[in-house]
Amino acid sequence: MACSFLNTDDASPSALTDLCLTFVSQNLESFCVKLPDGSWCFREAVLFPQELADQLLAKMACEGLLNDSTVGVFRNCEYLRLRRARIGTARISAEAFQKALCPHRLLELDAARVNADLTIPDILQGLATNKYCQESLQRLVLTGLTMSSLEEPIWYQFNTLRGLRSLSLANVDFYDSGLVDVCSLPRLESLDLSNTSVTNLTPLLGLKERLRSLTLHQLKRLEMSTAQLLGVIGQLNVLQHLDISDDKQFTSDVARQLLGQPGILPALVSLDVSGRKQVTDAAVKTFVEERPGMTFMGLLATDAGFSDFLSGEGTLKVTGEANETQICEALRRYSEREGFVREALFHLFSLTHVMEKPRPDILKLVVLGMKNHPATLNVQLAASACVFNLTKQDLAAGMPVRLLSTVTQLLLEAMRTFPNHQQLQKNCLLSLCSDRILQEVPFNRFEAAKLVMQWLCNHEDQNMQRMAVAIISILAAKLSTEQTAQLGAELFIVKQLLHIVRQKASQSVVDATLKFTLSALWNLTDESPTTCRHFIENQGLDLFIKVLEVLRNTSTTVSRLPDSEV
Repeated sequence: MACSFLNTDDASPSALTDLCLTFVSQNLESFCVKLPDGSWCFREAVLFPQELADQLLAKMACEGLLNDSTVGVFRNCEYLRLRRARIGTARISAEAFQKALCPHRLLELDAARVNADLTIPDILQGLATNKYCQESLQRLVLTGLTMSSLEEPIWYQFNTLRGLRSLSLANVDFYDSGLVDVCSLPRLESLDLSNTSVTNLTPLLGLKERLRSLTLHQLKRLEMSTAQLLGVIGQLNVLQHLDISDDKQFTSDVARQLLGQPGILPALVSLDVSGRKQVTDAAVKTFVEERPGMTFMGLLATDAGFSDFLSGEGTLKVTGEANETQICEALRRYSEREGFVREALFHLFSLTHVMEKPRPDILKLVVLGMKNHPATLNVQLAASACVFNLTKQDLAAGMPVRLLSTVTQLLLEAMRTFPNHQQLQKNCLLSLCSDRILQEVPFNRFEAAKLVMQWLCNHEDQNMQRMAVAIISILAAKLSTEQTAQLGAELFIVKQLLHIVRQKASQSVVDATLKFTLSALWNLTDESPTTCRHFIENQGLDLFIKVLEVLRNTSTTVSRLPDSEV
């Protein structure tokens, strides 16, 4: 879920409203009192403008601050009126959800990837307690949620939400019986069944006169033949948006047959067949020319999209791999789809090698993929490689500080998540080894220093060793006295740095690695008795006397990072 509400320009200061919402959400306890049941409420009756109430809820959820206690502030529907509730990734129980959120006259509820303690039946049961919600709720997003036992009667109560126009059940163990219930909704116009367990789509015919958007990405258990599937889809008379993409690249010929069937889906303006094989430029061109209103074609991983007609640079937007425009469109549209993000980043990497100007617009798209798939190695590996190409040498100087701060934190998270993957760690170190990032960009420098030291202790690569000690040297100079002492108190850190000095001294080598290592030891021992003790007990004084002999006729200066050597 995106964490920016009002200001998306990373080169500009944060909007005052966003700063205020951040302050309130992070200091909520100081404005509240705790009720007997453990929930919080504001000490004073604070009347929020309706849109701000929505934004405060989303901010708290996004920052991991929405739980059974804090959600209590929204119980007062008179002062905090919610209309568009976004609670994705929150950790709240069914009881807290029902008491705090269900009394509101909601127009939208986005509960994508909320914690497993809150199930789909819990949400439906809570919404059913408010007769206004049954008519007012127009959009419901349940992506990635869990269900209780299918035998629970509450599971079949989507039909109580009579006003629902848009429903997302992507990545839910949703079955045929539930689809029958959903297709009885009288106003439903948009339905996402991606990666569900539906085997038969025939119930969709109950929506054929009003369904305008249908997403069927990766239907893993569909038991219909291509002819049967197209027989149903072809009767959806007013359908404007159809997504039958599949990032698992199954061998179904449904895309080929759909594109070759004259007159099917005449109202269509958007078709996504990414990941489908047997798709050709000629077939796509004929299909689009028969529908002059087409605005989008999804062609990533299809071997199509290479003709000028499908470049994506005109009114017809295209996802694909033929050029930068198509790849960036893919990263925007598929940010939640792991396989497509990896595929797009792989092709983007080839383009970033030759980029000579700063491209914050592209870096933002890479960041989006990293945020949404933090535990997917292939995504993080490709993304970190792209980050290096987009920020190396002088390119970082043209990037907004706030954007660099975000991407640096994501690189550190990747290093923590995959500590034993050598190439990923190398990619992250290459990106960190930047004057602009280390000197000007705000990020958790203490955490970064620990991660780099851990890498240094486990690897002997000489080129990477030079960069690692350079990073540590600069980071150590920017830590507080307490942080420096805490870092230097780790015996393994002092031992490893002395080991590097000992190697260089024994070889009488004076190079950048030695200079940065000496600088790091200077910064770590400064005003740190524990670090000094480790230094002395591990023969640091004797070693440094030997180093002085080596350096007797050598001038040593540690100034900036040797970018040209990276």
